[in-house]
Amino acid sequence: MIVEAYARTDVGPVRENNEDNMLLMHEEKLFVVADGMGGHAAGEVASEIAVNTIKEVLLEGQDPDETRLNRPLDEEETIRERLRYAMNQASIRVRREAAKNLAYRGMGTTLTVLFLEDDIAHFSHVGDSRLYLYRAGNLRRLTRDHTVVQNEIDAGRLSPELARIVPNKNVLTQSIGSHGTVDPDTATRHVEEEDIFMLCSDGLTDPLEDRALATIFDQTPFEDLADELVQQAIDNGTEDNVTVVVVKILSLDEL
Repeated sequence: MIVEAYARTDVGPVRENNEDNMLLMHEEKLFVVADGMGGHAAGEVASEIAVNTIKEVLLEGQDPDETRLNRPLDEEETIRERLRYAMNQASIRVRREAAKNLAYRGMGTTLTVLFLEDDIAHFSHVGDSRLYLYRAGNLRRLTRDHTVVQNEIDAGRLSPELARIVPNKNVLTQSIGSHGTVDPDTATRHVEEEDIFMLCSDGLTDPLEDRALATIFDQTPFEDLADELVQQAIDNGTEDNVTVVVVKILSLDEL
């Protein structure tokens, strides 16, 4: 599989610090976005720990607790199980760091991971940073927000339109670190040539509905897409940091 990827992160017009973190590893085909939370720059610390943990556990086999990845994977263990394990290792490491420093108490982060292998996309997420797939002119959200508001939508007590304007719409039901053990949503799907995946923090999706995002995808060359998405979020009044990673499948064959 041959891929091309671009990214942009911006502090936005309101915040003083950028608490988002991201990872682009073209050769290994691993892409991550994390949106940290916590005072005194603790969110930056949490998101950095989470991103680094995913890389270390998935690609380098580092397992400080020596619970699973200190041995070769057997045939019954799948990449999705490794993703779940890596997400929980990230949560453990964030909590350990928070316990060492009073200023970091309660810090946490969202975490969205895309790992491409052969003609397969593996993905996992906790929180409200999202993953989208743009295929054949259609934009589809692949993740479900772990928020109180999303639970209300699922239960039929709140419409998606009202959900965008209610107070505390970003209260999370799961996050890396501050919620302890996590149960990430993890899935696998086949990819096609010309597919574009987008990982993003909620600084993008709060001001821009999915229809607006689809229009930007339709009208923007891929190499300009990350920059244009972030700029549109800023122009439309985002109040948060904005991070976008876009990944395009150029070919399913190796050179």
